[in-house]
Amino acid sequence: MIRIKKSRFTETQIVAMLREHEAGKKVADLCREHGVSQPTFYQWKAKYSGLDANQLKEFKELKAKYARLEKMYTEAQMDRQVLKEIIEGKL
Repeated sequence: MIRIKKSRFTETQIVAMLREHEAGKKVADLCREHGVSQPTFYQWKAKYSGLDANQLKEFKELKAKYARLEKMYTEAQMDRQVLKEIIEGKL
């Protein structure tokens, strides 16, 4: 089982750091202050740049909805496969 490392920072905190940068604070100073590397900061910037708190909440909700729909689709495909095998007499 592969485990994905959980960030110490919430997405809201990350967006707040990006806002500080947009307000004129230097990347090196932000990274030192918050204890993150510059490559991490730039990854966050690529992922969350331009989002505000409401958009971030909506983005999370859409990701959760997509995950539920994807699970439902997978289950429906498995049910379809079982029914197909029953009809063909394989089970």
